[in-house]
Amino acid sequence: MLAPAVAFVDLETTGTAADDDRVTDVGIVRVENGVVSEWSTLVNPGRSIPAAIQALTGITNAMVAHAPTFDRIADEVATRIADSVLVAHNARFDYGFLKHEFARLGRRFTARVLCTVKLSRRLYPDAGPHHLDAIIERHGLAAPDRHRALGDARILWSFVQALYRERTAEEIELVVGRILRTPSLPPQLPADALDRIPEAPGVYLFYGLNALPLYVGKSVNLRERVAAHFSADYRSANDLRLSAEIRRIEFEETAGELGALLRESQLVKTLLPAYNHRLRRREDMVALFVPPEPAPLSYVRSCGIDPGALDHLYGPFSSRRLAREILRRVAAEEALCWTALGLERRRGPCFARQVKKCAGVCVDAETPEAHHGRLRDALAPLALRRWPYPGVVGVREASLLDGLTEVHVFDRWCWLGTARDDAELGALLETPPRTAFDLDVYRLLARRLERTKILPLHARAHERVDPASSA
Repeated sequence: MLAPAVAFVDLETTGTAADDDRVTDVGIVRVENGVVSEWSTLVNPGRSIPAAIQALTGITNAMVAHAPTFDRIADEVATRIADSVLVAHNARFDYGFLKHEFARLGRRFTARVLCTVKLSRRLYPDAGPHHLDAIIERHGLAAPDRHRALGDARILWSFVQALYRERTAEEIELVVGRILRTPSLPPQLPADALDRIPEAPGVYLFYGLNALPLYVGKSVNLRERVAAHFSADYRSANDLRLSAEIRRIEFEETAGELGALLRESQLVKTLLPAYNHRLRRREDMVALFVPPEPAPLSYVRSCGIDPGALDHLYGPFSSRRLAREILRRVAAEEALCWTALGLERRRGPCFARQVKKCAGVCVDAETPEAHHGRLRDALAPLALRRWPYPGVVGVREASLLDGLTEVHVFDRWCWLGTARDDAELGALLETPPRTAFDLDVYRLLARRLERTKILPLHARAHERVDPASSA
């Protein structure tokens, strides 16, 4: 019967967000070697249950007021699910809540998860909707305690028994084996949503109901990375919210990792996906300008940098705040002055001098020239590099899986585009796009120069395009 030990689990909760809402009712029907045991309890969520949820489940604030909190039942829940296949309807929901409840206690919770929505879809692909009420009606199941945890867990057990009456054990076990090997996709996505995604480098885009994507990501293995968003091991609140909103997945294959990184950066900056908070902040990247002679430092964004004049620039830093943090660290290591670095404004000795961590340029114990020289020496490993080639170059990537070849074209650290054949490459060289210097692209390329074969493409490209002329 599915597995030697099966735990049919249902939860009632205060809402749908596992990272914020809490469990109010737990029902578990464990079937092990033919022996059935049941257990359930109300749970005090430590907060008020919304009126709409009370109306749906019948569980009121008064009912849970004296119920145990989850920490008091955690051991019992873990024991009753241990060494079994956890079966739930729309299993992402129940399993996600259990993981978050255990995580709040500093405990890990894992289980093999079987979703009865997927099971019904696979065994009855033409049957129509697969929500629990539809399954109850379709299979003639008794449902005396619908929307209570133990009642719904009993329904799942009845459903599986009905399956074994209607289908052969071999057919059911084959479908179960396939489900347990695949991610638990959100129910609003088609069951074969991952099948068309290649195990190749590229970018993927998650869409909701609107034209703009919710999220853009990249990977050297698209199918594996997309599946990870929908794995049964939910550690990310972002993934939980995405799973509720996503309606379709699109992808673009690339020949290698660099192409995926470049395309991801471009898509995030142009489309501004709602869930790419960290990558969107790349727009805030800055370089630190340190004048050749003692003078105030300044922070320069990508759009203000001339790619042909990178001397005296250091970084890149993901934000001005991070640049200042690095300056503080360097100041501490090299006994530099906070006032001279622009980290504080005051007359007389800087804070670092007062705690004996500044060599004293702020009190004339060191000359400004000596201090400035020590600063530049300390920052030398972070100096932006001059473009080391006489003109346009290409970086070739080739996929071993399907033979896809791409040449990424660069001029003075600016990405001009990617060509997949000679015609596209010729067009890029003949009429290069006007593009701005991008600290993110600089960072991606600079990391790879020493281990990447460079193809010289055009030594006189500077005469025909100025990458810094416009955004």
